Amino acid sequence: MRMEAGRASSFAEREDSFLIGCVRDGDIEALGELYKRYKSKVYRTATAITRDEHLAEDILQEVFLRVNRYAHSFDETQPFEPWVYRITVNLSYSWANKAKRWVHFFQGAVERLTVGSVRDPETVAAVREQRELVRRAIDRLPEAHRVVVILYYLEGLDVSEVALALDVPEGTIKSRLYYARQKLREAIAVQPAGVSSEVVYDFT
Repeated sequence: MRMEAGRASSFAEREDSFLIGCVRDGDIEALGELYKRYKSKVYRTATAITRDEHLAEDILQEVFLRVNRYAHSFDETQPFEPWVYRITVNLSYSWANKAKRWVHFFQGAVERLTVGSVRDPETVAAVREQRELVRRAIDRLPEAHRVVVILYYLEGLDVSEVALALDVPEGTIKSRLYYARQKLREAIAVQPAGVSSEVVYDFT
């Protein structure tokens, strides 16, 4: 037991590329460490895309089954995180489409529209209206642009990481972000009465 605990501790200090190499060699504990590191991100992304927590749980399990199954194909010269996001995005779209569900994106980032100390009922109502405007604006974005918004703003990937995750050129990601920002700016250009000037718009 002490030996297993020590081994787990050493895994916690290792780079992702080392762990995926161990997974390739059949080491389940290394897979468990990768799961621990990325389960929240995978689950959050799958939930944002499918808008279904139960489906997101299934996707989370399937993502790491695929990490295990396809570890041999991972390019160790590339970062692991965009690869696991690519698996997550592909599965989420595939499973959501099979279930014929429309997606609602970016809820976590929209929640940041509110400054935490707002308590006035009129202001709270106005901010809720603003959130809804942004949600609708995101829903109206083309699918390819919505997923870029999710990965860049909600998950915090940079442009190069989003490009790796989606397997498209960085220039394409920049173009999609520009388009998405323009549409989101239009949606939030007119603030409802009562919204504080302290409201943060991550998109502008």
